[in-house]
Amino acid sequence: MSEAINRDRRYFLGGAAMTLVAAKLGILGDAKGQSAAASRLAVEGKLPPLDSTYGWLNSQPLRAEDLRGKVVLTDFWTYTCINWRRQLPYVRAWAEKYKDHGLVTIGVHTPEFSFEKNPENVRRAVKETRVEYPVVIDSDYAVWRAFENEYWPALYFADAQGRIRHHVFGEGEYEKSERIIQELLSESGSRGVPGDLVSVHAGGPEAAADWSNLGSNENYVGYQRTENFESPSGPVSDKSHVYSTPTGLKTNHWALSGEWTMHQEAIVLNNPGGRIAYQFHARDLHLVMGPGAHGNPVRFRVFIDRQPAGAVHGTDVDDQGNGTVVEPRMYQLIRQRSPISDRLFEIQFLDSGVEAFSFTFG
Repeated sequence: MSEAINRDRRYFLGGAAMTLVAAKLGILGDAKGQSAAASRLAVEGKLPPLDSTYGWLNSQPLRAEDLRGKVVLTDFWTYTCINWRRQLPYVRAWAEKYKDHGLVTIGVHTPEFSFEKNPENVRRAVKETRVEYPVVIDSDYAVWRAFENEYWPALYFADAQGRIRHHVFGEGEYEKSERIIQELLSESGSRGVPGDLVSVHAGGPEAAADWSNLGSNENYVGYQRTENFESPSGPVSDKSHVYSTPTGLKTNHWALSGEWTMHQEAIVLNNPGGRIAYQFHARDLHLVMGPGAHGNPVRFRVFIDRQPAGAVHGTDVDDQGNGTVVEPRMYQLIRQRSPISDRLFEIQFLDSGVEAFSFTFG
C-alpha cells in the first residue's frame, strides 16, 4: 500500500462485484471450509502501535502490553461513511459477543472531511451510533499511516501474538470475518468460543444496500472532486455565484439554484431558498451536510419528482418532506420501496449557511 493519503478511497463491494473479488482471493466456500482456511491464514505483519495525540474514547489508551494475549479487531472508519454505517451492526455484534472470550475491538476514527477532525464531533457520533468499544481519534492519520491503510471501512484481524492474520476492505465478507474471529480465539486458547454466527437486523442508514437497484455512485459536491455538475455556468471556484438548474438532468447529474459558494471540499449557501437537484437511481439517498460556521439550525424541504417526499422520506425527514440540519453528519433523505426507477431529488433550504459535502446512495 502507498504511504500517501488518498482521501477518495471509500470502498464498497456488492452483488457480482463482491463475488468476483471473493473468487480472486479464494475466500468463497461453505462455513466448514472457512474454519479450516482460517487456520492457514498467512501472517501479514505486526500489529502497529495505536498511538494518538488526540486521545481515546470509551477507554484509556491501549498499549501493546494491554493487548498481549488478546485477539484484536481493528476497524478504520469515518463517521460520515455510508459503507462503514452498513458494516457497523456486525462489528458492534462481534464486539459484544466475543468480548468475554478474549476479543478486543478497537475503532480507529480517521477523518475524511475537515469537520470530522473535531474530537467533539467524533464523540457525538460515537454516542449516536452506539459504539461502545474503544475508539482511537486519529485526526492526524498517524495510525492510518502506521497500518499503511487506504480504505474506509477497513478491518484488520490480529492474533494473540500481535500478528495481523487477515484484513477486509469495504463492506461484506461478514460470515468469513466472524469465522476468522472464532478461529483466532480458539488458537489463543480461549475455551467455549461460540460457533454460531450473529444475526443482524439493521434499519435506517445501517440497512444493507439494495445492490441490485443501485445505479448511482457516491459524488462529492466541492469543486475538487465533483462529477457531472450541470448548472449552465459550471462551477465557480471560491466565489459567490447565482446558479440555475437546467430544464432536465441526466441520470447521476446534479445542479444548483440560488446563490452559493463552491469551495474545494463543500458548497455553502449564501442566501435562503437555494436548492440542490440530483437525478439518481437507488433505493436510498444520503447527503453529508452541516449548519456551517454559524452553527445555527438550517431548515430544509425534500422533494421527489417535484412533489414533497411523503412516503419515500428518509429517517431525517418527516412525512411532509421537512427536516433540519443541526450538526455536521450524514443525513438520510430518501428511502424508497420497489420498484426503483430514475427519480429527480431536490432539496430546498429555508435558511442560509448550510454546507453540503457529498451524496451517497444505497
